[in-house]
Amino acid sequence: MTNQLKSKDKPRIGITLGDINGIGPEVIIKALSDNRILNLVTPVIYGSSRVLSFYKKQLNIEEFNYNQVRAKGQVLSKSVNVVNCWEDAIEINPGQASKDAGRAAWLSLKKCVEELKEGFLDGIVTAPIDKNTIYSTDFPFKGHTEYFTKEFNTTESLMLLVGESLKVGLVTDHIPVSEISNHLTKDRLELKIRLMEMTLRKDFGVLKPKIAILGLNPHAGDEGLIGMEEIQVMKPVIEELKVKGKLLFGPFPADGFFGSGAHTKFDGILAMYHDQGLIPFKYIAFSNGVNYTGGLPIVRTSPDHGTAYSIAGKNIADESSMRQAIFLATEIINNRQNALG
Repeated sequence: MTNQLKSKDKPRIGITLGDINGIGPEVIIKALSDNRILNLVTPVIYGSSRVLSFYKKQLNIEEFNYNQVRAKGQVLSKSVNVVNCWEDAIEINPGQASKDAGRAAWLSLKKCVEELKEGFLDGIVTAPIDKNTIYSTDFPFKGHTEYFTKEFNTTESLMLLVGESLKVGLVTDHIPVSEISNHLTKDRLELKIRLMEMTLRKDFGVLKPKIAILGLNPHAGDEGLIGMEEIQVMKPVIEELKVKGKLLFGPFPADGFFGSGAHTKFDGILAMYHDQGLIPFKYIAFSNGVNYTGGLPIVRTSPDHGTAYSIAGKNIADESSMRQAIFLATEIINNRQNALG
């Protein structure tokens, strides 16, 4: 990655438009209408000024203005900037899934990543996509996390959900429930623990992370009565890493862990599968939760919600998570730069 930016500059944050028929454009417009964000970052939206104009009118938001970028990297530091990623007039139908909208989401993502690799951006915030409509030979992935992991030549990454005082990582993410146990190996668990510890130290400034590990089975296996993964896989890995000085605890029964408030005592929590981690996280931190991809050489965040077709274009979408995604990307970029001196 070439370095086109100077360390004294405000971070340039690329923001992909996501699915143009979902709430992505709405939450982007609402979040960036708060001019205080411009004091912290230079936002660059990758998508279409036509789509933004449509939603600005649809939502009756007059205070949102932007600069159209005419040449690569020529952005205004005190303005919202827009890079047009396609020329044809793709039909906009709020609330309706379509392959054209999926293609537009891909073109937005592709262009943003290209300029991130070229050094014109410091980090990226991705608006929600529809995994069914964006899926193609160009994007044969289950989601953003898998795409970024491959695109930046990383063997593994960590899906980390970040709230105000809660960080939940996943050992397995976008796989069927029936396959979870097969993927829960000692090597994979150790890798995800190391990724979480590294991410907490490097990106969040936690010098000695205290990490809780959730069990896979009900009652964390109940000493082998309800499953053997805790005894055969999890406990050996935890004990081996504890000997090496890691602050690891568990495996804990997942149901009582959050209900008892135990989650407040740890810097990070590692869940074994997608819904085990995301259901309690979204219950606790839905309005301001952020999805962060740990373990990458670049900084990528995303609001912790989907396209929400049912409310798209109705001016009722909450932009809090998008705003927090921008703030978190900025915080991590600054943490990394400060660590480098």
